[in-house]
Amino acid sequence: MFKRNRFFVLLSVIMILSVLLAGCGSKETAKEVKYPEKPINVLQGFKPGGGSDTLAQLTQPYLEKILGQTFVNQYMPGATGAIAWTELCKKSKNDGYTLSITNTPMLMTNYIMNDEITYSIDELDPIANVVTDPGVIVVGKDSKYETVQDFLDDVKANPGQITVGNSGVGGDDFFTTLMVERETGLKFKMVPFDGDGPSWQAAAGNKIDVSFNNLGITYPQIEAGNLRILAIFSEERNDMVPDTPTFKELGYNVVAGSSRGYSAPKGIPDEIKEILCQAFEEMAENPDFVKAANDRALPVDIKVGDEYAKYLKEQEEAFTEIWNEVKDQYKN
Repeated sequence: MFKRNRFFVLLSVIMILSVLLAGCGSKETAKEVKYPEKPINVLQGFKPGGGSDTLAQLTQPYLEKILGQTFVNQYMPGATGAIAWTELCKKSKNDGYTLSITNTPMLMTNYIMNDEITYSIDELDPIANVVTDPGVIVVGKDSKYETVQDFLDDVKANPGQITVGNSGVGGDDFFTTLMVERETGLKFKMVPFDGDGPSWQAAAGNKIDVSFNNLGITYPQIEAGNLRILAIFSEERNDMVPDTPTFKELGYNVVAGSSRGYSAPKGIPDEIKEILCQAFEEMAENPDFVKAANDRALPVDIKVGDEYAKYLKEQEEAFTEIWNEVKDQYKN
């Protein structure tokens, strides 16, 4: 009986240790691995100047110091990131030397909306979410819209005529527009671009009426006076733009934005995944990094390993529900 009880105690200890080591791998094993020994390639699904590039420029100087290797960004714009993420999931080696910046919701909405896109989040290993960037409405400095109410009144008077830019069909700005249309009963003329950068640039050049974008992307232009911010899609006002009302203040329940992090192809070795996870956790504790993120109006939102994977799965379910409500309107 004593031996039997000792066996079950030992089995319980093994099970507990397995749970504690799940997610990013074993820290002890990670110490024994020589990684990285060469530069790490990072696939970006959008043009320079957008959200992915902003995250890369923010994080990589710190990650390079921690890991002792450089990051090489490879820009593969098009199909709202699907070209890069298909490359990541279908063609890239899972050896830790190819990663991609993964953005919500477009990471999932690409295949939710289009059956021809065949990758899915089940084919990647999420490493770490870094920031969650709230959505905003911005216009050029010479725009006739002084307030968000000016904009909404004009849309109401000219349904389907006021041009609203977004980062691409299926992106966070696209879905923000859908949510605003649903909440307000208004109708916009949506104009997709290959990324956040071209969208705000079009607004700044008065080529479109407004851009639905993200605070972290547009904040430098807002500070420089090239863009005017009308509203923010957050729960509460943001300290970086304290005079900007939330859309909820108008009585519309729309909270939206984009989370951005890093993912690897499915099957990356546990010990390498753990090294990467630890690097992001160490970066998040660096006060210089936190200040740099705050200076860019990017709220740090670190989720590593299994926590990030769970978050992506929840996002997939939420945006599937939204798309199912409106998809009949977008069928050819």
